[in-house]
Amino acid sequence: MKLGVIMSDYRTGEDVLKRLSAEKLGIIFVGNGVYHAATKEAGKTSSILEKTGNLYVLTEDLESRGFTSANLDSRVKAVTYSDVVDLIFNDYEKIVWL
Repeated sequence: MKLGVIMSDYRTGEDVLKRLSAEKLGIIFVGNGVYHAATKEAGKTSSILEKTGNLYVLTEDLESRGFTSANLDSRVKAVTYSDVVDLIFNDYEKIVWL
């Protein structure tokens, strides 16, 4: 199964994410979830970035929090709302919101 996970929170959901497995897993950071892609805590990047190579962040939410794509971890791709719709309909069979 191809599973897309939309992460909208910074402090919750990681425990659920650890239990998910899929043939293809993609994580889309939205809302406060963008902090996983753009910040470091105690000098370390978010452990969620280790889960998969298919990582995306919603540009509009990133910018509304004062970040730019230059602040992103190199493993994360910035996407627009239109790109997120394309990912949901073209790349993933199921979507989970955390």
